[in-house]
Amino acid sequence: MYRAYFGLIALLLTAPVVSAEAVDRSLRPVARGETSLTPATIPPEEEVVARAATLTDGAFAPALSLRPTLRPAALQAEAALSARITGTQAGFAAWVQEFRPRALEQGVRAETFDRAFKDVAFDRKVVERDRNQSEFTKTIWVYLDSAASDARVRNGKAALRKNAALLDQIEENYGVQKEVVVAIWGLESAYGTFRGSTPVIQSMASLAYDARRAEFFEEQVIDALKILQQGDTTPDRLKGSWAGAMGHTQFMPGSFQRLAVDHDGDGRRNIWDDDPADALASTANYLKANGWKTGVPWGVEVTLPKGFDYLEAKREVTRLPSAWARKGVVGVDGEPVKDFGPASVLLPAGHQGTAFLIFENFEVIETYNTADAYVIGVGHLADRIAGGAPFSGSWPREDRALTFQERIELQKRLTAAGFDTEGIDAKIGPLTVEAVRNFQQSKGLVPDGYASPAILKRLR
Repeated sequence: MYRAYFGLIALLLTAPVVSAEAVDRSLRPVARGETSLTPATIPPEEEVVARAATLTDGAFAPALSLRPTLRPAALQAEAALSARITGTQAGFAAWVQEFRPRALEQGVRAETFDRAFKDVAFDRKVVERDRNQSEFTKTIWVYLDSAASDARVRNGKAALRKNAALLDQIEENYGVQKEVVVAIWGLESAYGTFRGSTPVIQSMASLAYDARRAEFFEEQVIDALKILQQGDTTPDRLKGSWAGAMGHTQFMPGSFQRLAVDHDGDGRRNIWDDDPADALASTANYLKANGWKTGVPWGVEVTLPKGFDYLEAKREVTRLPSAWARKGVVGVDGEPVKDFGPASVLLPAGHQGTAFLIFENFEVIETYNTADAYVIGVGHLADRIAGGAPFSGSWPREDRALTFQERIELQKRLTAAGFDTEGIDAKIGPLTVEAVRNFQQSKGLVPDGYASPAILKRLR
């Protein structure tokens, strides 16, 4: 089902992909190796490409999912990201005292709160990263070069072999393909190699005090405090990315409270330690709870016929693959795609890029991260780990990603030209894609909705 209310970028692929580092130090972590998963022998791997550190609006699922939304869509990106950081240690200390009774009213015990906040200070660097993250962008093809790199595929196969019994059991219990669980693990933390080292209470509290997204992050602080109160972990182990995503598969505290499971039966839902059992089972449970359909792919690469009607390449236009095949949309082998269920045509880089038929499980992975680039990255990495081939289609590699300011300019110029994007927020979502498509159609261009530098130049 088409979701017009995506937060960040339901079609993030048509423009920039937010660079998503899962750790708070190097952008080039090493990953677990093919035969030995010890730090001394692991080969280098491209940057972790998770959502963990990029909590712009789309880092969480739409409002109807089990993952919380981040902030009201009406908040304008320009004002929000350019606001001056005014926080001080004294102001933070006052906020902690003011927040304490609210936390206690929601079930946090006084001793839990006081122990957790004993040495917590305002972390200005976390707030700076939150303000600046939208400037880091990538094209879909550069993102996928890392997400499904040879190293990540090789390390994923090694992780699958090493944890075969565990993953087989998880697949049987939850009906989620083990390769998909491993792929999320690979994108979120390089198969557990980089789970984050920032104290979660401090980072979440700093972001709550900052006030730009106070309500959301206060909820996350309370959930994190309850994690400690429940005994799932201890304050010294409650660490994650700078943005609060935790463990092997980077759960936010709120998602943890709703969907984490105790797979190994030790009485704790422990997603932080070296043993990945609880984290991987929790990820499968997350996907199942959000509607995962066993045996249905996320998507399939397809070829489009000459004369294809690009106005039909929309999420709301769904047909069975057999019906698409009658219109000339077939797999890369030239055969109709199996009728797994209703499917849409997705063109993440316009008519010059690779094309896909996407199914209901695409939307399920979207609840983990609404960026289409992330979903394709997870799906393709899973397929490669399972033995599948790289994509055969091409990408417009001569293009570059639009910058944050260019996305703002694009929306302003489209609206001024009579193609209303219904908001100036730097998010190339469905409304902006449709505005681009209408502009292209008015100029006799291929109406694929791809927000490229060439379209911005044409608008200028």
